[in-house]
Amino acid sequence: MKEILQDKSFAELKSLVEEAGEKSFRARQLMEGLTQGKKISELPVSARLRALLSEQFEDEPVRIVETLTSKDGTKKFLFALADGNIVEGVFMKYKYGNTQCVSTQVGCRMGCKFCASTLNGLVRNLTAGEILGQILAVNRAEGGTKKERAVTNVVLMGSGEPFDNYANVVRFLRNLTAEEGLGMSARNISLSTCGLVPQMRAFAEEGIPLNLTVSLHAVTDEERARTMPVANAYHIADILDACAYYFEKTGRRYIFEYSLIAGENSDPAHAAALAELLRGKPCHVNLIRLNAVKERHLLAADERNAQAFLKELTARGISATLRRSMGSDIGGACGQLRAKYLGQGG
Repeated sequence: MKEILQDKSFAELKSLVEEAGEKSFRARQLMEGLTQGKKISELPVSARLRALLSEQFEDEPVRIVETLTSKDGTKKFLFALADGNIVEGVFMKYKYGNTQCVSTQVGCRMGCKFCASTLNGLVRNLTAGEILGQILAVNRAEGGTKKERAVTNVVLMGSGEPFDNYANVVRFLRNLTAEEGLGMSARNISLSTCGLVPQMRAFAEEGIPLNLTVSLHAVTDEERARTMPVANAYHIADILDACAYYFEKTGRRYIFEYSLIAGENSDPAHAAALAELLRGKPCHVNLIRLNAVKERHLLAADERNAQAFLKELTARGISATLRRSMGSDIGGACGQLRAKYLGQGG
């Protein structure tokens, strides 16, 4: 596999162009073309430079191979990478804009029992350019440009644990928010982690004040460990300390995701315990209707139970919402489409 040009920052593109003996303005042309989702063979530069780039870099490192559209308008994209691996993403339309969920790894090694991404383990990390390439491909497919983006918001909640691919994810975020690139505001980006505490604390120092989201899904370490193996390494108290540090460094409140699982974590006592755990903290709770993964045998709490849980939290002074379920008819949960695709032998 060749290198990936979309990994490069604008400063690195300038160095690349100068080393090739081209004038420096070619770097801006390169960046303009890349942010439009163009292949190297389509870039608006000299034939000589295109030929040089084609020798070293992948022409199209991320390619849409399948698109599924839900009855609610949500789109699920299956992407092929240059080495033949497959990842997926979701494009969701909201009143405030369009959100794309991106993958950061091929597969995942965290082993969360409510997630299809972990079924076949971790294959490899994505590079910064492969993460960005998902956005560039969808933005182009949906008729967006750099100035009028079809993708206005990004969530790192697809396949993979972002902080298990720390260096590539940070590079991706810097390139995504760079003025010369898509120039997306960090406030329009959310990153979801299962709670890798050292990386959470390190990220607080990076100066990228995005929306930090932590998959909590339980109120005690013992209960959390039943569905999330990471709980054996990092306790809830450690996660709360890391979240407080993130707030101290960035001034951004943090978000907890809590999937409501029938018979596991969704009764009124759990709601009361969660409210007690989070009382007085600058946080929000995003309650999730579980997208059932057939291989995991976990069932979603019913609508009445979900609404009662939400009511209990808000009555106890906790900021909370119940996420609208989107794309369930097209395998909306992380990893479901990829798992189906691999099961069919591609």
